[in-house]
Amino acid sequence: MVVEQLEPRGIVDPRVLEAMEWVPRHEFVPPELAGLAYEDRALAIGPEQTISQPYTVAFMCQEARLAAGDKALEIGTGSGYGAAVLALLAREVHTIERVESLYREARDRMRRLGYRNVHCYLDDGTAGLAREAPFDAIICTAGAEQMPRAYFEQLAVGGRLIIPVGPPSQQQMYRVTRQGEHFERESLGSFGFVPLLGNIERG
Repeated sequence: MVVEQLEPRGIVDPRVLEAMEWVPRHEFVPPELAGLAYEDRALAIGPEQTISQPYTVAFMCQEARLAAGDKALEIGTGSGYGAAVLALLAREVHTIERVESLYREARDRMRRLGYRNVHCYLDDGTAGLAREAPFDAIICTAGAEQMPRAYFEQLAVGGRLIIPVGPPSQQQMYRVTRQGEHFERESLGSFGFVPLLGNIERG
């Protein structure tokens, strides 16, 4: 997966490549799909939800520019795969899921696999996690029609937000970097994600 799918497509951060190599993706998909776990495609994991393709997970982690001492927030836990990769890149990971069945499965999976620096929450991810802010990185794994204000407010100075924005057929990935009270936005290309649901206040 790393050599044939990620490196040829521009994933060059050695820490991201190592994390992608170490996390057992087959543990994060339904048993009947385990044979497809290392193919570069999204897979169904539950009620209208998917585990992102490996390239997308690696790309978002690389563009978040994570350092070992960072505190990260993930919006959309899903199966927990992205949080597991983040756990090898950051000091502390907080991840929010709105679907209770996925939240419980991911929480139990993290405990079983020994990801001690991952903290799972059942909540509306569009509000972020104010009680644990600020975050050095916020990674949103669902497509937002608009950027939630909470994410801007909860970024640390120098922090990075990675988020796909737009309707499902026209989503653009953005990196938003906080420079004091100014936020620098960069477009990172086109992607496709399930929609971000919740009570969104525009940022």
